[in-house]
Amino acid sequence: MDVLIHVFVALHIIGIAALLGGFLTQMKAMGDGTARFTPAMLHGALTMLVTGAVLVGLNQADDQSVDNIKIGVKLALLIVILGLVYVQRDEEKIDKRLFALVGGLTTVNIFIALLWT
Repeated sequence: MDVLIHVFVALHIIGIAALLGGFLTQMKAMGDGTARFTPAMLHGALTMLVTGAVLVGLNQADDQSVDNIKIGVKLALLIVILGLVYVQRDEEKIDKRLFALVGGLTTVNIFIALLWT
């Protein structure tokens, strides 16, 4: 079971890397007002959602404790991120504040994962 959990943790990290990497590659464009949500950002957020749900299930099946409040906060942030990216995915230009919000929420989600104990 540990190997399976580690595989899904790795996939979860790949998802966050795609989401944050897509944001970081658009930083210059954000300054110019021409940033857009890339497919990698959408797929990264979807990967995080699926692998996160699987990880919760695997940890509970393995009788490990799961902090449901932490998972709920992370899920709420991810749903907001996913909703924003999904709705605006076809737009040629995204408002700077909206684009920055997605990057900020992604960063907050990472810090919650690492620092909330």
